[in-house]
Amino acid sequence: MTSRIVSIVCMAALSLCAVTAAAREITLRHDGLVLNAHLELSAGKQIADGVILITHSGLAHGRMDTLSYLQELLKDSGYSSLAITLSLGVDNRHGMFDCKATHRHRYTDGAAEIGIWLDWLKQQGARKTVLLGHSRGAAQTAVYMAEHDNELVKATVLLAPDTQATNDAVSYQRRHHTPLAPVLQKAQALVQAGHGQTVLEHTGILYCADTSVTADTIVSYYGPDPRLDTPYLIPGIKKPLLIVIASNDEVVVGFRDKFAQLVDGQRVQMKVVEGAGHFFRDLYADDAVDATRVFLKGIGY
Repeated sequence: MTSRIVSIVCMAALSLCAVTAAAREITLRHDGLVLNAHLELSAGKQIADGVILITHSGLAHGRMDTLSYLQELLKDSGYSSLAITLSLGVDNRHGMFDCKATHRHRYTDGAAEIGIWLDWLKQQGARKTVLLGHSRGAAQTAVYMAEHDNELVKATVLLAPDTQATNDAVSYQRRHHTPLAPVLQKAQALVQAGHGQTVLEHTGILYCADTSVTADTIVSYYGPDPRLDTPYLIPGIKKPLLIVIASNDEVVVGFRDKFAQLVDGQRVQMKVVEGAGHFFRDLYADDAVDATRVFLKGIGY
């Protein structure tokens, strides 16, 4: 009787360990910061079988509602995933970026951290991956793919990809009620003088108003860098690419035709989710995952 009880307890413990291993937080250290991500392994799958690496939008995080639901849907479809939280210069960051904190991150840091996590997946034995990004995370994913021909990555999926129009002078004026030009010119002058880490107080950036931000940060998000515009990057991405457009996108507006011009039906494909808003809420997330599944099946992933 005693041995049977011990056996049952051990089986329960093993079951618990299996559940913990299937869904867990992963951390690693890079440049003095702890980076974190949420791993969801599909039933019966291991990292070696392939993982979809997911990057969140803007100043959000890897456990935001849209991505948590996407991970569940992907897991149910047989795909494991790793949703990373970009550090944005903050140690072991969780939740939305605090606008009271000083912004010390750069736009291209997102692509760099995607590379760090790909290295981690390779070290864990992953034989293949797909990069999936949402909004600005999709744009940063495109930066990585345009600049790195990583053999581990077999394809890319961009959900409601951001464009430079969300960061231009018009959008800055609309959001922060002040012109961009004086802010950018001051930041550029500081960077050129070697003072990029100088903090500009009472400055707006992204959705944070009246915050503090380094000159480097302002220039990286608003400067004249063509990499800020996702359509510019797409011709340079060599691997199969799916662009998923939300027909009722209220954030990235008016760029459906620009993306459509880049579609060739083979290397670059596009799916429009009718009725979806920028965050693919409710059943629209299911439609986005359905499109992703069809795309991945079509390329043999």
